[in-house]
Amino acid sequence: MYAYNLNREFSDSVYRLEEINFKEFESCTFTNCDFSGCNFIAVTFVDCTFFNCNFNGANINHVAFRTVYFNSCQIKDVNFAMCDKLIFEIHFKKSVLDFSKFYSLKLKSTSFLESSLVAVDFMEADLTNAQFINCDLYRAEFDRANASKADFRTSINFSIDPSRTKINKALFAKAGLKGLLTKHDIIVQ
Repeated sequence: MYAYNLNREFSDSVYRLEEINFKEFESCTFTNCDFSGCNFIAVTFVDCTFFNCNFNGANINHVAFRTVYFNSCQIKDVNFAMCDKLIFEIHFKKSVLDFSKFYSLKLKSTSFLESSLVAVDFMEADLTNAQFINCDLYRAEFDRANASKADFRTSINFSIDPSRTKINKALFAKAGLKGLLTKHDIIVQ
């Protein structure tokens, strides 16, 4: 049975396995919720916000995220690549997304603010106009991605090969230029 939730607030809840499946949430707020044990199926979030929630290792296949904000969330090792791609829009602030996957997703104008993106897979993703503000991108993979007009000026530890990633009009600080030269094995001081 499909359940619809509108303008509801959920807090301090632990969700397990299929408990949240076949539900739609619109304009809902989730605070201090744990989704790490979930195996999502046919779940839709529209105009929702998550505060201090745990998604570590959650299986989010077949989930629709339509204008969803994650603030201070733990989202380690989550594969977003299998999400519903129709009107897919997500934003992150002060969140940990280490080892997560965004392979081949359209992430145009997505904001990653003050977040940890260690070893995140952005391969073949469309990151046009994305904002990486004060993020740690250590070992993040951008192979065959489109990062045109993306803002990397305040982010650290990135390594992007301009011959394998589109970076037309992307913004970089002088201190970050060494992240574009890594493959050349030169020393920048």
